[in-house]
Amino acid sequence: MAFSFSNKIALITGGASGIGKLMGRELLQRGAELIIWDINEKHLAETVHEFSSLGKVTGYKVDVTRIDDIRESAALVKKENGPVDLLINNAGIIVGKLFHEHSIEDITRTMDINALAPMHIVREFLPDMMERNSGHICNIASLAGLVSNYRMAAYVASKFSLTGFSDSLRIEMKLLRRNIGITTVMPYYISTGMFSGVSSVLPILKPEKVAYKIIRAIENNRTHLGMPWPFHLIRFLQGILPIGVFDWFMGKVFRIYSSMDQFKGRAD
Repeated sequence: MAFSFSNKIALITGGASGIGKLMGRELLQRGAELIIWDINEKHLAETVHEFSSLGKVTGYKVDVTRIDDIRESAALVKKENGPVDLLINNAGIIVGKLFHEHSIEDITRTMDINALAPMHIVREFLPDMMERNSGHICNIASLAGLVSNYRMAAYVASKFSLTGFSDSLRIEMKLLRRNIGITTVMPYYISTGMFSGVSSVLPILKPEKVAYKIIRAIENNRTHLGMPWPFHLIRFLQGILPIGVFDWFMGKVFRIYSSMDQFKGRAD
């Protein structure tokens, strides 16, 4: 059964820029009420103002590394807007350097935002969905949640965590016979600025297309969405090839292991 966005309340973390913002626009155009969580107050205000003509949109400045901030903001959302029907965990960061160059803060912040925050946020909104036996949760992970990479150890660890959490949540809802959809999204590099400087044999994804595909995946209750198509080939190769041969394919054929050599990241 398709998930209808009409008159539904949708919350997106990191929704004031990048694919989060693009997904928000898609949802408003489909009749949803939009709630945006973002730490960047300037981008948040600009996005709320920009989207105000498309439908009801509310913004909250939230630091998802702080559990108290998550709890207080979730309570405020429920009080001011009502129960959330769709939660999209989109906020994420990447450091992009060799692991021994990471500071303690680099590691902690990466895990806090990419891995722990989605769990704490789901914990705030899932019980209401279970009580109503209705809702959908979408976790934006990464192809790095399946394939390890050079100069991405902490990021990969956080995304492996998120893909595992998200799919375990899917199994729990299925076995508990709850009408709550779980979609795990695993895209390749997206040209939003977050991965500025990466080089790639595979096409770098266009954010508008990614946002549209994610919303369509939620609408169709898909459990997993991987992009682009070689994603499926990579998973197959992981299963059948010895690790040395798989590394050769990733390093020499797809050139994944050298894709971060010139990484710069987002300027702001």
